[in-house]
Amino acid sequence: MLTPQKKITHQLGMFSGLADQLDQRHPLFILAHKIDWSVFENAFKIYYSEKMGKPSKPIRLMVALLILKYLRNLSDESVVAQWAENLYYQYFSGEHHFQPTIPCVPTELIAFRQRIGEAGVELILKESIRVNKPPDQGTMSVVSVDTTVQEKNITYPTDDKLYKKIITKCWKIADIEGIDLRQSYTRSVKKLSHKQRFKNTKNGAKDARKANKKIKVISRQVGKRNSKEIVFKQSWYLFEGFKTLSAGSNPSAWRQ
Repeated sequence: MLTPQKKITHQLGMFSGLADQLDQRHPLFILAHKIDWSVFENAFKIYYSEKMGKPSKPIRLMVALLILKYLRNLSDESVVAQWAENLYYQYFSGEHHFQPTIPCVPTELIAFRQRIGEAGVELILKESIRVNKPPDQGTMSVVSVDTTVQEKNITYPTDDKLYKKIITKCWKIADIEGIDLRQSYTRSVKKLSHKQRFKNTKNGAKDARKANKKIKVISRQVGKRNSKEIVFKQSWYLFEGFKTLSAGSNPSAWRQ
């Protein structure tokens, strides 16, 4: 069920609010007033029921936690735990008084990301671009992003991967050259690759080490077989070529 947005009242209380206690020059304090939070309220309220279900967490709170998570490079557990200790985090999320408890459980952030989907994340990114846009530029067609330290989806080479590449290359060469391998080890490599997946487990480490050694032996055998067949074929082609040339110059030499 959708929780209504908290109303901002300027009535003085017995205790001062967070706005009076915090440094108004702090980046999070300034950013809290630059972001148009009503954009998210209007866009995400369609994902909630107004009358049925458990009361939800405020939309501004959940969006603020996602922004803080990526702004400070924190996990879901860390951003929730630090929120209860950081006054600037709480003011950025729309609180006006200190809250000593965590705002939600970490799994609620996962559910919120799934609820808003990819379109909701793009809306948050769009608003962050608008906030950080220089005032002298009306529209921005290009966004420059420094990805020097961004994590990349890179797989690093290992001995096992190189052995498998050798076997795969040998298979391709055999197909191109028309070499009939006496044993291709296709099924064996597939079974050994399955065992290698459990190298970091307690029960599968021993079998994975044995599979690594067998993969190494197979790569050596397939490579030797290919090289022997290729050398034999090249030698046979050279022999036939010399035979033809010699027969052309002296036909009687090759009557047999």
